Amino acid sequence: MKKKIFKFIRNLLIVFFGSSILSVIVLRFMPVYFTPLMFIRTFQQIIHGEDLKWEHTWISKEDISPHLPMAVIASEDNRFAEHNGFDFKEIEKALEENKSRKRPRGASTISQQTAKNVFLWPASSWARKGLEVYFTTLIELFWNKERIMEVYLNSIEMGNGIYGAEAVARKHFHKNAGKLTPGECALIAASLPNPRKFNSGKPGNYMLKRQKKILYLMKCVPAFPPRQDTTPTKKKKK
Repeated sequence: MKKKIFKFIRNLLIVFFGSSILSVIVLRFMPVYFTPLMFIRTFQQIIHGEDLKWEHTWISKEDISPHLPMAVIASEDNRFAEHNGFDFKEIEKALEENKSRKRPRGASTISQQTAKNVFLWPASSWARKGLEVYFTTLIELFWNKERIMEVYLNSIEMGNGIYGAEAVARKHFHKNAGKLTPGECALIAASLPNPRKFNSGKPGNYMLKRQKKILYLMKCVPAFPPRQDTTPTKKKKK
């Protein structure tokens, strides 16, 4: 009996690790058209008798305004280009601040949020956190930073039933994602802590204050993707 249980658990682990690694490798190249959150939100709409809202269009990173990655980095994860998926400085800072805060703040990186959006569910638990660490490690291993950002900007919830840069650009600003201005990108980034509450297309005073702060921070964080130094090196005279 023990051997059968051991064999079952062993096979289960092999299937889990094999399928999860394979899915991460496949999504390194394929567009992410659906995420668990999209299905969960749709199910919630059905349960509550609401009109079904699901707006999502995958586009390549070249078709997204270059200001949007800068805005989300400035707002959500200013060390995104430097860390390996986990910002330990920010985690330490959050742990210290949470000792005196009524509502604890998180320190999730863009990589962690991408892992959660694409592979997991939104409800917080120790099990989900553990899997989030696992999938974050995998995408940092198999994807590069530009791919992580591309998937993040295409899959993240940006409004009620709105997912990704193209959908929010069309819905809130009546244009394609490639034509978003720095100010519009800053408003989108300002809404991300709670995009179902804060509407980037109809900003209130709080959103406008956040927009100003993000626009300032966008000038301070390093350019993403990092600019290549094309200056020719001078040959030393012999």
